[in-house]
Amino acid sequence: MANKKKGKGKKGQQEEPVITRVKYPKKKIGEMFARVVEIYGNDRMGVFCEDGKHRIGRIRGKIKKRVWIRKGDLVVINPWEFETETPDKPGKCEITWRYTRAEISWLERNNKIPEILDINNIPV
Repeated sequence: MANKKKGKGKKGQQEEPVITRVKYPKKKIGEMFARVVEIYGNDRMGVFCEDGKHRIGRIRGKIKKRVWIRKGDLVVINPWEFETETPDKPGKCEITWRYTRAEISWLERNNKIPEILDINNIPV
């Protein structure tokens, strides 16, 4: 029986995944795009949302152990409606989805990402 290597192409190179479907934020329920700008630990991170606000994001339990989220990643968030925002305290939200590199490049080619979330233009 011949040995076959599975999952990889030429010597350590992975094949580019084919994008067939990309998840969009559901605007009806309040979801929106955001960028991760800081990582606080304990499944919490600072995100900059497409509406121009900084929020504290909590990673949803369903994706907590399956997906690693790093600084600069494009994510989908769902703001908490029951949390009252005050000028000294940022609002809170739940991170429900993280985009892969291939998905981000597809979104950029089709102009789906708002310009405010360009990684170089995020205000601190």
